[in-house]
Amino acid sequence: MPLSTAVPPDPRAYVCIAGILRDEISSGVPPSGSPAPSITTLSREHGHSRQTCAKAVRLLEAEGLLYRIPGLGYYVK
Repeated sequence: MPLSTAVPPDPRAYVCIAGILRDEISSGVPPSGSPAPSITTLSREHGHSRQTCAKAVRLLEAEGLLYRIPGLGYYVK
């Protein structure tokens, strides 16, 4: 995946993970209304702590790309 040269990449892991998820959501994978990957799954896939992955998911929730259903997880808007 090519990086934009206009803005330097952010070295914080949660920002990088959020960027990957943001790109996937923009491309329609997963589609709107479907569950987002769980925090545990993200932690395993990206090799970072659950706290780091949770922060990435909360960032996307704050941006309006995900919404949370308590007890069920996060879903794509």
